[in-house]
Amino acid sequence: MKIGRVEMSVAAIALLGIQLALVLSIAGKYLYERETCPRVWARAVAFDPEMPMRGRYLSTQLEVDGCGSTLPSAAHAEFPRDVTGAVKPGPYVVRGEPVSFNAKLKVESNRLVAVRLEGGDAQSEGQEVWADGNTPCDKMHLREATDFFLAEHAPDPLALKHGQELWIEVTLPPKGPPRPIQLAVKDNGVWKPLGDE
Repeated sequence: MKIGRVEMSVAAIALLGIQLALVLSIAGKYLYERETCPRVWARAVAFDPEMPMRGRYLSTQLEVDGCGSTLPSAAHAEFPRDVTGAVKPGPYVVRGEPVSFNAKLKVESNRLVAVRLEGGDAQSEGQEVWADGNTPCDKMHLREATDFFLAEHAPDPLALKHGQELWIEVTLPPKGPPRPIQLAVKDNGVWKPLGDE
């Protein structure tokens, strides 16, 4: 086949077809998971990523609720107590040194929840969750950053005003980290997606 003065061989056309099929299969998989997997809004802490590809990328650390997880050591958890000193049911606070553990992520009551994995699965599966000392169990974070590409005219989410919170909607695929869908700023209970003008 001749295109102008360039001649394309059968091998080049086959290679182009294979590359196109690979890209389309990955895009199809992501679209399928976006439609079928659980979705949830999670609070996020944004920071400027140090990436070779600059552009308008934003890295976020997602907040997760780890209250249903037993910490690696019970000495790291400080539970609420009643006037007699007995432990009351309720969320605990991480005490002392920072903690981390691998957890399976799921959606419960419209919250991103981390459930600690134990045994052999803990090292090979799940996402690493961490918390500093004096952190409430419902404000733990994922160790791995979730990167998001910002539209050209979207406002800079690093410049939040007092009282504003950054939230990100994610899909939870069967394996791997959450996949971002969209960003929004919550300001006094009002949500504004960052793609909107």
